[in-house]
Amino acid sequence: MTAAVPVAVPDSSLADTVLARLTDAYPAAGDPFRAQEMVAYMKGVAPFLGVRTTERRALSRTVLEGLPVPDEADCTAIALRCFALPEREYHYFAVDYLRRHVRRCSSAFLPVARTLVTTVSWWDTVDHLAAHVVGGLVAADPALAARMDEWIADDDLWVARTALLHQLRFKSATDAERLFSYCLLRSGHPDFFIRKAIGWSLREYAKTSPSEVHAFVTRHTATLSPLSTREALKNLTPS
Repeated sequence: MTAAVPVAVPDSSLADTVLARLTDAYPAAGDPFRAQEMVAYMKGVAPFLGVRTTERRALSRTVLEGLPVPDEADCTAIALRCFALPEREYHYFAVDYLRRHVRRCSSAFLPVARTLVTTVSWWDTVDHLAAHVVGGLVAADPALAARMDEWIADDDLWVARTALLHQLRFKSATDAERLFSYCLLRSGHPDFFIRKAIGWSLREYAKTSPSEVHAFVTRHTATLSPLSTREALKNLTPS
């Protein structure tokens, strides 16, 4: 298991402004009845304000209107402060913000990303963090792949899931050997979210190299779970 690095929230006047605007705008647009529906759909992982996605993103644009482009400290402060708030819409704001500004962040941001992955963990935030934030950091600095080699063996299933999914958007730049080794390493994991991630990561790479994925799954049918196999081959035409 890789040890989590404690991450302090840096001072950021931009974060002060964003959080002040955000905590004014989001609650005013909330709907208590819709919030209950959202909580039920997300299995009670967090409370919700009840703001629909389209409305939330429109409000976010208003919140950010006229504000400067952040630096890495701003991204860190905004993300950590949003995730410290209980309602899930604030977490979504942080994920969307990081997706937009991940190129402003260096490799040193990876511990922050891990903190977010392991905070109120559920697929709705983790998967976007994996594919767009962690994946973006690794794409910019391939040396971080060695950290993914640690994450895939982590006892925290969401950290391991992030390692499995971080190459989702890599297409032809996918390190297939690493992807396949990760799938085999965690193939015996009992949790649905790991088995599903194995199949999803293979299915996504199959869009780039269908024959390679088909051959891999065929060779390891006895090792991969039925769920992983089914997901991996979902869009492949039998040869």
